[in-house]
Formats: sequence, C-alpha cells, structure tokens
Amino acid sequence: MKVLILGGAGMLGRKLAERLARDGRIGSNEVSSLTLYDVVEPQKPAGAKFPVATLTGDLPADGETDKLVASRPDVIFHLAAIVSGEAEQDFDKGYRINLQGTMNLLDSIRRAYADAQKKPRLVFTSSIAVFGAPFPERIPDEFFTTPLTSYGTQKAIGELLLADYTRKGLLDGVGIRLPTICVRPGKPNKAASGFFSNIIREPLAGHEAVLPVSEDVMHWHASPRAAVGFLLHAASIDGARLGNRRNLSMPGLAVTVGEQIEALRKVAGEKVVARIRREPDPFVQGIVAGWPRNFETRRSIELGFVAERSFEDIIRVHLDDELGGRIA
Repeated sequence: MKVLILGGAGMLGRKLAERLARDGRIGSNEVSSLTLYDVVEPQKPAGAKFPVATLTGDLPADGETDKLVASRPDVIFHLAAIVSGEAEQDFDKGYRINLQGTMNLLDSIRRAYADAQKKPRLVFTSSIAVFGAPFPERIPDEFFTTPLTSYGTQKAIGELLLADYTRKGLLDGVGIRLPTICVRPGKPNKAASGFFSNIIREPLAGHEAVLPVSEDVMHWHASPRAAVGFLLHAASIDGARLGNRRNLSMPGLAVTVGEQIEALRKVAGEKVVARIRREPDPFVQGIVAGWPRNFETRRSIELGFVAERSFEDIIRVHLDDELGGRIA
C-alpha cells in the first residue's frame, strides 16, 4: 500500500507518519512506501521498514498535484491547510491554499486514476468550523453547515466536493471534522483556537500562558493521539458503511475553559495553574463566539471512531507523549 501525506510537516502529519512507521500497516494492509509533502521539508519518521520520501512545494501551484498523485498512491491523507485565524485575516491566501489546493488535488486524482479499477481512499481533514451559530445544545449528525468564518466556508466546500467526486466514482473519500486538537505540542501557531492548548502546554512546561477569552467558553476537544486514530480508521473503514454521507463529525469532549483549568489543577497543581494570565482579545473572542461547542456524534461512534472521556485524560496524553510524564 502506497501512502501520501499532504501536510506531512505539520503536527498531525508528523504524528501520523510516526504511527505508520511504528505499525507498518493501515488496517490489514501493509504500507509499502510513504511520501510526505509540505511547504517545508517534513522529517522522516524513525524506524520505518519501508521507503520514505519527502517532498516540498506549493500545493495550489499549476501542475503540483499532478506530480504528487502520478504514482497512484492507494491512500492519500489531505491534511494541508492554513489555520483558522490566518485564513480569516488573509482572505486570498485562505481560499488559495484551503480551497484551490483541494480542488486541484481532486482534479489531479480524477485524471491520474481515470483508467484505474480501484480508486484511492482520500481522507480529508475538515473541521467543526463548518458549523455556525445559532446552535442547539448538542449538534447532531444531521445539523446543517452554515459556517461563520472563511476557514469554515473553505472546509465546507471541500466536504461537498469530496462527497460529489466520491458519488461519481472518481475517488473514495472520507471527510473527518476534527475537534480542536488539544494539547498541541510545539510552539503557538496562528490558529484562533491555539489558546486552548497554550493554557495547558505552556504552564506544564514552566512558562506563562495568555488566556484571551472568558472561562465560561465551551469547546469540543480531542487529543493528537485520538486524531491520529481518527485518520487511520477513516483510511481503512469500509466505504459501503458510509453510503453517500461521506463527512463525519468526530467524537470528542465538550468542556469549558474553566473546566480545562480545573483539570490542569487536578493533574499538575496550583503552581502550574498560576502561570495562566488573563488578557482579553476581542479578535479571538469574536471568532470563538461563532464556533460550535458540543456535539452528539452518534454516527461516528457507531462506525468505530474513539476519543478521550475526560479532559484530565487529554492532559495525561500530552504529558506521556510529549513530556515523558514530567511537569516543570
């Protein structure tokens, strides 16, 4: 099985590559090769027992996606995107990367596999940002997508395209609406949701963190470890079980910022919590106000997708996977 990861230098791309290198398979199929692609050179995972290639480039550039799928990978993970805050601030860049890049990829797949009996499984990372207020108390699987940000709009269009290309038999797509991934390792990025991770990650590492919203803000979370599990399950699930509804809201955990902080207090103590500084930011508050807060993800759970059961579990995943269990 040949695997291509677009966005292979990002946090999820890196963790997915590491998991593939460790497991050597997706479902019951052995990985025969892995290609990692991004705007900067991805890092090859250690210990892979199959060839790993790294490529760099500009996804929406003319001919770029043609080159990427010319070898006809069996599974393509489309993780490449610019994040929510950046897409909102730079309208043209958001549509170029998040929409034009996706459209180019779909059309390249259509051409490359035109005479192939078996079409590739394309796993598309969407977002809960495809939903917009007003919301019910819990957003069901049948809730309509009315995004209130450019990022959410770009992802919603991608979902529709994925479903239509699959319906026409041009590819075998699965779209997964990721919760906000928390706790993200590494440095803060331009995602408007970044503070959800910052207020946990930075204090655990001994640094101060800024909280730009009130503690009563509720949001939907899953860990990076759970997100990799979502991707792998989406890559191997029987498409017949999905029918024409190819986009799924992933399971997660609805907690307020205050509950996040309380979970941090239980796991790490008052000294760590004291490193959080309140500094309201109207721009971030405005974006977050239009985001969904809680979901009823019955369909994805019935299909076998699994997430954490408590925010304390999410914190412990970060401690185990990134900090060796140590608190600064």
